[in-house]
Amino acid sequence: MRAIVRDQVQAVPDITALRDRLERMQGRRMDAPVLPTHPAFSSLLPGGGLRSGSAYALARSASLLLALMARPSQDGAWCGVIGMPELGAEAAEKYGLDLDRLVFIPDPGPRWLAVTATITEVLPVVAVRPPAGSAAARGGAETTRLAARLRDRGSVLLVQGAWPQAEAVIDVADPRWAGLGQGHGYLAGRELTVSVSSRRSPHPRRARMMLPAADGSIELLGAPAERLVPRERETFPVRAVG
Repeated sequence: MRAIVRDQVQAVPDITALRDRLERMQGRRMDAPVLPTHPAFSSLLPGGGLRSGSAYALARSASLLLALMARPSQDGAWCGVIGMPELGAEAAEKYGLDLDRLVFIPDPGPRWLAVTATITEVLPVVAVRPPAGSAAARGGAETTRLAARLRDRGSVLLVQGAWPQAEAVIDVADPRWAGLGQGHGYLAGRELTVSVSSRRSPHPRRARMMLPAADGSIELLGAPAERLVPRERETFPVRAVG
């Protein structure tokens, strides 16, 4: 009995050390709280929302970005948008963001990464688009320090583009606009597929949704589904018969 208790006591620091090592390698706390987002994304994202202290790599889609930020903003979180001069207040308000808690930094300059790190010190949700040709996606000392700052502050970073050690990669595909008739009419809504890939789930999860719908809302079309991976066929040696 004493041997079992001693083994259990010795296992506690070993588990703690392993957990700390995994968190350093993966760039996030494994028990970090989750910020709720729109229900259309909850069944796609690991943990059902945006995990505090984590970064997400997004497709270059303003609709996707604003849709992810809307619920945290409505819940009272301050949000920041860096390096997206074409993204205006009108579009943000259309998706339900609280403009009183939204900070725009259209042109952060060549020190954009330092600006982003500074903003994550004070804002819980920050979106950024790295400049074309940026080497930040390959990692480095600055991105490592930024990851540590995210974990320390519990902020969420939404990056339009590739990002090292991202909690998840959120992509869009197969867009289809609604509202056009035979060469006339107005664009009323866009249907597309949103896919989420992460290290927490073995296969990407996909869902078809209206982003946005005709009334500007987000509408999930059907249930999300995992990508089916075809099973490899077993091969058997073939013998000639004669």
